[in-house]
Amino acid sequence: MTAAANSIPATRTAPGGEINLLSTYPRARRPIAANRAADLTQQQVARRYGQEYFDGDRTQGYGGYRYDGRWVPIARRLADYYGLQAGDRVLDVGCAKGFLLHDLKAAVPGLEVVGLDVSTYAIEHAMPDVRGRLVRGTASALPFETGAFDLVLAINVLHNLERPLCVDGLRELQRVSRGGRFVQVDSWYTQDQRENLMKWILTAVTFFEPDGWRQLFAEAGYSGDYFWTITE
Repeated sequence: MTAAANSIPATRTAPGGEINLLSTYPRARRPIAANRAADLTQQQVARRYGQEYFDGDRTQGYGGYRYDGRWVPIARRLADYYGLQAGDRVLDVGCAKGFLLHDLKAAVPGLEVVGLDVSTYAIEHAMPDVRGRLVRGTASALPFETGAFDLVLAINVLHNLERPLCVDGLRELQRVSRGGRFVQVDSWYTQDQRENLMKWILTAVTFFEPDGWRQLFAEAGYSGDYFWTITE
């Protein structure tokens, strides 16, 4: 995952827009050539979101999804940008093993975190301090009350839904948030980046260039912040 850095203010000053809040996330070396040779098989395995996807071969997913602290600076940046404080509630949609939630708790003592993921495997292998705060579900039908959270995150998850469900997911993020919202999705700036994305795709089924995503956001009535994951 790569993304161009941009200037980020200390606190949130706009109602929503394009902003790179994951600029410190390490650049991943994806085995695009190997994945292309067996893409259909790898996609079928990856979309089960089981052990193979999280802790199996790199061509089937993460190649070992282990905590290494890479979310720490991102958690601090999110906390600063959205002005999080003790007692606030944060939802991470597509939380996987809860690494970001773990780091958000450390960044803001007293923060209440909740995670949702479609993967039973990920939830069962989550960080111990957040495991009891994770539920299984889908972004297109969030099992939470309207306005339940001060910040809702959906990082690299909505593109895994078919287009109508992706719209539903954006509307759900809007519904359950009473404050900030941040979405990151697969996209591209150049034709080479688009070709690399199409060669690599394991789980994504909905993808556009930035303008296409902005049109989808408008269709869904999504007014939060957003940025792109670019495959190099």
